[in-house]
Amino acid sequence: MRDCPRLALLCALLPWLLHAATPRRPAQPLRSRDPRDLARGSDFDRVYSGVVSLTKENTYSFNYTSQPGQVNAVRVYVNSSSENLDYPVLVMVRQQKRVLSWQVPLLFQGLYQRSYNYQEVSRTLCPSEATNETGPLEQLVIVDVTSMAPLGAQYKLLVTKITHFQLRTNVAFHFTASPSQPQYFLYKFPDDVDSVIIKVRSEMAYPCSVVSVQNIMCPVHDLDHNVEFNGVYQSMTKKAAITLQKKDFPSEQFFVVFVIKPEDYTCGGSFFIQEKENQTWNLHRTKNLKVIIVPSTKGSVDMKPILISLVIFLFFYFGFVLLILVHCIRFKRKSIDGSFGSSDGSGNTAVSHPIAAGTPEGSNYGAIEESSSSPGRQMSSSNGGQTFQSDTDSSVEESDFDTLPDIESDKNIIRTKVFLFLSDLSRKDQRIISKKYKIYFWNIVTISVFYALPVIQLVITYQKVANVTGNQDICYYNFLCAHPLGTLSAFNNIFSNLGYMLLGFLFLLIVLRRDILHHRALEAKDSFAMECGIPKHFGVFYAMGIALIMQGVFSACYHVCPNYYNFQFDTSFMYIIAGLCMLKLYQTRHPDINASAYAAYASFAVVIALTVLGAVSGENVWFWVIFSAIHILASLALSTQIYYMGRFKIDLGLFRRALMVFYMNFAQQCGRPLYKDRMVLLIVGNLFNGCFALCGLILRPRDFASYMLGIFICNLLLYLTFYISMKLCSSEKLLPTPCLCIMATVVMWTASLYFFFQNPSSWEDTPAESRERNRECILLDFFDDHDIWHFLSATALFFSFLVLLTLDDDLDVVHRGQIPVF
Repeated sequence: MRDCPRLALLCALLPWLLHAATPRRPAQPLRSRDPRDLARGSDFDRVYSGVVSLTKENTYSFNYTSQPGQVNAVRVYVNSSSENLDYPVLVMVRQQKRVLSWQVPLLFQGLYQRSYNYQEVSRTLCPSEATNETGPLEQLVIVDVTSMAPLGAQYKLLVTKITHFQLRTNVAFHFTASPSQPQYFLYKFPDDVDSVIIKVRSEMAYPCSVVSVQNIMCPVHDLDHNVEFNGVYQSMTKKAAITLQKKDFPSEQFFVVFVIKPEDYTCGGSFFIQEKENQTWNLHRTKNLKVIIVPSTKGSVDMKPILISLVIFLFFYFGFVLLILVHCIRFKRKSIDGSFGSSDGSGNTAVSHPIAAGTPEGSNYGAIEESSSSPGRQMSSSNGGQTFQSDTDSSVEESDFDTLPDIESDKNIIRTKVFLFLSDLSRKDQRIISKKYKIYFWNIVTISVFYALPVIQLVITYQKVANVTGNQDICYYNFLCAHPLGTLSAFNNIFSNLGYMLLGFLFLLIVLRRDILHHRALEAKDSFAMECGIPKHFGVFYAMGIALIMQGVFSACYHVCPNYYNFQFDTSFMYIIAGLCMLKLYQTRHPDINASAYAAYASFAVVIALTVLGAVSGENVWFWVIFSAIHILASLALSTQIYYMGRFKIDLGLFRRALMVFYMNFAQQCGRPLYKDRMVLLIVGNLFNGCFALCGLILRPRDFASYMLGIFICNLLLYLTFYISMKLCSSEKLLPTPCLCIMATVVMWTASLYFFFQNPSSWEDTPAESRERNRECILLDFFDDHDIWHFLSATALFFSFLVLLTLDDDLDVVHRGQIPVF
């Protein structure tokens, strides 16, 4: 009975204890209610304001009905005036199958640990599409707003339905985005469209943005730190373009995501130093964009431009065959009429011996008689009754001729005469010289094989990386005219290099025909082939043909994934082509003293090495100082060798001999050089190269490869102009064939350079800046400006080679003792 008062007291206090405990759990009644009941006070397009804290959270519920075939998207906008990063407002959006959350202020990390805060955030929720099987689908969206702030944080909430969420074909759409307010839209392929191009435009270059295409899956990666996790993407300033194919999307639809970056360094912009640590950026980085999706060319249409371009280049082969047939018909007619005298091995005919043609007395002054030109050839008289030793005799070596002391003395005497003729510089055994020049061909074949294999492996790896990662900033395409084929992203840029290969192979056939005809003439002991015209050595021509083919191969490799790291693939053989053309032009009248293949290719290797250093260290002033000095010294050294026909030795006594030469040639002769023509060429050439070196030192162009190529091409043009001018001044003629080739070369180079400078992309800029240069296809809806440059430059190089091959055909009936050297 003593426990009864205690029990009665406990019973009296129990209701009070239960009542006191109830207010400490405010969320309990909310959890017991149906979440759909909350929708009664949550309306779309209405702004909700509130305060959340450690002890208070707010929940909003929104529902809507989606019909089959209709895609509805919801966008949630949250604003908070708080700048306190320790206690942000936390937003969590729940849907049927997914959860999306973020904080306000939203924090972005920049370069060098910079931070950027945004107090306004809006996100698009991943939509759920109703199907015909399910019928109308009830959608429920619950938004929870919380915060750990002990004193509370204010916010504003707005939930809206997006009225233009689905993009339509050929219909432009305008919108605005910022780093904290990204945008994305849905696109479905129409039934009759297999490939599309997404074109994005903006009037302002900055802020820098990213365009991403992602498959239909949730969540959508629409923030700066995760937009690169899925799909393909590009950075953008004013232009962006992405080509997509229906077969790559199983659901035949995709999301187009637009993200604004917090900094501009990715697009080439400058850094912005923030004034205070927690500065907000709500009004600083908004960008107006326009997107339009247009159909791309279908696969069946792509064959038309391919076939047309093939037919055009095959017409060159048809013309070659036609010329051979015409020549054969003329040859047979002249043989029947008895008017055919002799063949020169190049398709031309002669009716009289050059010695019998009658020449002015003294016109061969200073020339060495052909009877003493070579120990491997014996001549009896001008009636052609000489004997000829076969080219297959390999027992004669060049050293057997050059190492004799009296011949060395003859070189110093002959090559330093004031008036030189071709017979003076073609005294070595022709079989040995031909074998020496054939080394050019075999060396370039070897170089091409060893160079091509790692290049092909590397560019295939580049393409795989770009396809797997989806990073379209790796390769600098013209995205507005990039037609994919298989794993290749820009097949048109690769295919357009076919002209180099086809025309290079055709040039090899032309050279082979001339070689065969000349060989037959030598076997027939034709006096014209052995005594007249420019000595026929085809090794350098073969090397030029191989170089043209490999230029196409390496240009195609470069265009698999063009960028800053592999541009050298596209320029290396350009240097070799220009160098071989200069060597061949010099070899025509200096067959005995031209550079060996080993020295020539070693020089090309040095040039390529300097180009690589220029690309890596092109911004260093000291590099340009050293390179300019090397450029000028190399020009002077080469000029000295050319002026003295290779008889000026470069050793420790160089400066003493140079002083003596200067004293004898200028002081004693009142400044008049012994070899005026050569001196004029070398003075102009050195002034030209000096100006090039000075401009490079002052301007320091970033594209060092093009700068170096410009030096080669301009020197080649200068030398060719000098050669043709001297040829005309020497009363020599230009036959119709080289005249037509020269005119075609000038026209083709002029047109090709116009398209080259259009430059629809450039690895000198950032990928986003490069895309500002992108242009639409201008030929057959398949080829762009750079593709046309490929076609025209290949044709121009082909005609340039024909100029060198046929330039001296008029001399095939002129004795070598009457052909001047210049």
